[in-house]
Amino acid sequence: MTNYHFRPFSRSRIATFDVYAVGRQKNHISVLLECDVTAARQQVKALKAQGRQVSFTSLLLKVIADTVDQHKEVAAFLYNKRKLIVFDDVNISILVEKEVEGKKVPIPLVIEKAQQKSIEEIASEIERAKQARLSGKDIVLHRRTSLFESLYYRLPGAIRRMIWRYLLRHPRLVYRQMGNVGFTSVGMMGQLSGWFAHASVHPLSFGIGSIVKKPVVKDDAVVIREILHLTILIDHDVIDGAPMARFAGDLVGRVETM
Repeated sequence: MTNYHFRPFSRSRIATFDVYAVGRQKNHISVLLECDVTAARQQVKALKAQGRQVSFTSLLLKVIADTVDQHKEVAAFLYNKRKLIVFDDVNISILVEKEVEGKKVPIPLVIEKAQQKSIEEIASEIERAKQARLSGKDIVLHRRTSLFESLYYRLPGAIRRMIWRYLLRHPRLVYRQMGNVGFTSVGMMGQLSGWFAHASVHPLSFGIGSIVKKPVVKDDAVVIREILHLTILIDHDVIDGAPMARFAGDLVGRVETM
């Protein structure tokens, strides 16, 4: 007889199921980009050599926040069939891998007003989140788990997804809970040359892939550069193709000229 055992899901995994199911119903356009991050990574190394507490992730989050701040509608929510709701601040939801009861699980962290923070401030906020002690009952960093959130995980899947659809019809509530920009860097855990397709309930979401060395043409010469694979999901219900392209072009330009 074959031996086996059961392993229960963490609470955060249950929420992941629901986000993916509801996110697939949004009219996201997927933008697959390659960014030359050679200069950006060199800048991070230089800052670290000066004793400054920064990371490539915090630099990338800062660039994203500043770019979204200049193209606010790209992170807007559909308020109704006639208008959008555009928030002044860029609140970025990221996942921080934590060890909870002996298992590593992704826990949400929202970096509020990211466009007003420095690279170091963002890095410090992430580091504090990594060091924070959690119990198995905690599901969100930097605030206490509410009674409703605790009950949420005991509900049937169909009802949980109904709650998500209700939330998405109330953008101000969603913004307070999870911001207006999503960010996940699962692809940076391995060295795979390519993009990964993710799903999100945010109007704007970033999937960070691996950084690999590739030959590219620069000033009519073939050189080896460090290339980041980046996937962007943009809600086509809130913005058209031309503004999407301008935003993506501006973002790549900022990343490559750090």
